[in-house]
Amino acid sequence: MADADKPIATTSENVVEKPRRRGCVGHCVRFWWVYLIVLIVLTVILVPVILLVAVPKIAQSKLDDAELIINGITVTDTQTKKMTMSIDSTIKSDGKVHATIEPFLGVMYLEDIPSHIPFASINFPETTSEALQQVKVTQTLEIKDVDALTTFNTWLLANETLRVTVFGETGIHVKGISRRYPVTFKKTIEMPGLQMLRGTSVNETTINLDPVNNFNATTWIPNRSLVSFELGNATFHNYLDGKEIGTVYIDNLFLKAGEVTKADMRATIENAPVIEALGKSPACDKDNGWLDFEIRGKTVNNKGQDLPYFAKALAADTQTIPIDIGGTIQRSLGLTIPCGGLDGGDHSD
Repeated sequence: MADADKPIATTSENVVEKPRRRGCVGHCVRFWWVYLIVLIVLTVILVPVILLVAVPKIAQSKLDDAELIINGITVTDTQTKKMTMSIDSTIKSDGKVHATIEPFLGVMYLEDIPSHIPFASINFPETTSEALQQVKVTQTLEIKDVDALTTFNTWLLANETLRVTVFGETGIHVKGISRRYPVTFKKTIEMPGLQMLRGTSVNETTINLDPVNNFNATTWIPNRSLVSFELGNATFHNYLDGKEIGTVYIDNLFLKAGEVTKADMRATIENAPVIEALGKSPACDKDNGWLDFEIRGKTVNNKGQDLPYFAKALAADTQTIPIDIGGTIQRSLGLTIPCGGLDGGDHSD
């Protein structure tokens, strides 16, 4: 029993664990061939995905974000079936993707007419993705759809602004990648219109008693658009108080974009309706003598060829032009038309 009271001695032994290998050192050494296979598989899958999906999307996105600016369009050598069109434009982008865009055939149409029928087809040259790229094109344009071209000219003449879309399918080559990627070029530009040539004035007027070309003057025609036109010889119906009284002629007409064109004009008009209108108030009132004449397009002919795409556009609506016809008669013939006309009435000066 005495032994039971003795303290029991215990011993303990500190066992130090062997350090475990952390990470994949051992695993990778043993299974390096698995990792190599995975790497090869990822490369085989991801690289084509990047080249076939990611890069084209980036290229198309950058092309979509680029801005097309039309600096001016010039239409010359106008003929019945063809014309020469020159387009001066600028493409702006961020310039971050170095690429080349292939030449392509671009069609132009009015964005706000749902049919989107092209009125012109232009061969655009190869361009690059520089931040600022100037693109100039001059080519002979075959008129394939005269109705579509007439509609464009009518909209351009009548409206303050209009939207024109340039559309084409092309290819892009990204620097460092040999593959060609198909992309779509589509840009809609808002362009200023001619506003029915509002503000056209007629001055330096003379009148004579000849039966033909009895009215001559200088006309000033504003062109607020970006398009310069070679129209050639244009004729217009001439109206007074809603009745046709003659024909107006303007020869060798060229309307330059953004400028006011000075042109000589002549007209063959009936004298009787003019004198009758001058004998009524307010035209016959003292120091007045102004009459509102209306003109509407009749024919357009350049170098012997009719240009219906211009003539029909000019015929779509009338334009009112005030003319000091009373003062013209007084200066040219020494006559003053009193109220009541030459046959009587109030003979005020």
